[in-house]
Amino acid sequence: MKKTVFLTGASGTMGFEGFKELYIRRNMYDIVLLLRDSKKNRNLFAPYMNDSSVKIVWGDLTVYEDVLECVNGADYILHVGGLVSPAADYFPKKTLFTNVTAMENIIKAVKSQPDPDAVKVVYIGTVAQTGDRNAPVHWGRTGDPIQISVYDHYAISKTKAEALLADSGLKYWVSLRQTGILYADILKNMDPIMYHVPINGMLEWATVEDSGRLCAKVCNDRLPEDFWRRFYNISSGHDYRLTNYEFEVLLLNAIGMKGADIPKKIFNPNWFINRNFHGQWYTDADDLENYLHFRANIPVKEYFKSLAKKAPFYFKMSGLAPMSLVKKFMMEPIANAPLYGTQTWIKNGMKDRITAFYGSKEEYAKIPTSWDDFEVIIPDKEHPENVLDHGYDESKPFEKLTLADLKKAAEFRGGECLAKKAPKDMYTPIKWKCACGHEFEMSPNLALKGGHWCPECLPMPWKYDEIAKVNPFFAQVWYAHHSKDENNVYTEDIYYGYDEK
Repeated sequence: MKKTVFLTGASGTMGFEGFKELYIRRNMYDIVLLLRDSKKNRNLFAPYMNDSSVKIVWGDLTVYEDVLECVNGADYILHVGGLVSPAADYFPKKTLFTNVTAMENIIKAVKSQPDPDAVKVVYIGTVAQTGDRNAPVHWGRTGDPIQISVYDHYAISKTKAEALLADSGLKYWVSLRQTGILYADILKNMDPIMYHVPINGMLEWATVEDSGRLCAKVCNDRLPEDFWRRFYNISSGHDYRLTNYEFEVLLLNAIGMKGADIPKKIFNPNWFINRNFHGQWYTDADDLENYLHFRANIPVKEYFKSLAKKAPFYFKMSGLAPMSLVKKFMMEPIANAPLYGTQTWIKNGMKDRITAFYGSKEEYAKIPTSWDDFEVIIPDKEHPENVLDHGYDESKPFEKLTLADLKKAAEFRGGECLAKKAPKDMYTPIKWKCACGHEFEMSPNLALKGGHWCPECLPMPWKYDEIAKVNPFFAQVWYAHHSKDENNVYTEDIYYGYDEK
């Protein structure tokens, strides 16, 4: 018997690839899509409008009635959709409203079904939830601290939505945290955000094809019970661990700018930030692959060659131009773009931005202007180091943790477990108190396996200096890139606005 899959975000990068994978399997699935009514979306999905295996609802994730219509009768919900960067950077209030309200509507609609336990909800989270993880804390896993980079309103929205789902009381849910996606149109992303990454930062990437295949593979009744109610990191595997410098080399080579040192010919090292982005390599990315077997296992260099074949002709022509002209007339103007160009921040003395992304103007001045003086670092990709402590005995089966274990974990987070007795399970919220004195309810699963903590201490504002002083769990990541000087007050502590222009 065919299953019904409700897919959100089908017009997006990952969502459309997921739709195509489901459509290939339309003998197994009826597909329900909730799409914004736009000319672009109508053109994109015109070939499927009269297909009996595809139902299109023209509506909005923030409208409950639209969501309910799609959830009614669904066996699986693949919640891929939402407002994402770079648009999310320009419209933070809209991003928070859209992404959080969408999750609220999905949960409410599932609970309205005759048998909510018959519905499985798959949520796509983001690596941005764990924020800045440059060396020496560049190896990560689920359960590491939620540490949203300053100004990253998208990650705030995804974190809030993930928490809603995890503690919703639904029996079948899972959160899959997406990393950077490799896809053909990434070659066209000429936005100032390209400099909002540290050149020595790193990501463990996923291809769009693997991501789409994942969407289809997770709609599987044969998945064991222990797959559900967990958090996973998505990646295309070991070979896709790249520093941002390595990524630039592969990307630029793909559009015809050849050579292992090509970034040095078209960028200045001080156009890039040195902190406050996101990305890490994973010690646990194979966990998801072991369940779903979604990876094609194409070597990363071969994959970039395939991207090169899809690159627009005019991009390939850039490889024929003198690199000095590419630098001056293509790359430098992006660094000087209004509002989000890194050099615009420096020239205009935008203290909040400079402090968040560099530490101070003095720290920015230390970044070499010449590649001859800049050290490009490629860490060991085989042997994880500085894996974070989660503050409890992880050798125990998670369901066997005692009240004493939970109290120890809370103490490592600078707080207290206020439960009077052991919880009935790890998925039911219990009472906690953070170091700032806020009392809140959260499941041990969300706190220990998801890395969440006090919702009142979530940004905004970003008060990370204050939190790190009293939360050893969080301090592991914060002090890797920030001073412990008691007198050094960071903008993160005083920034309250949305910065919406």
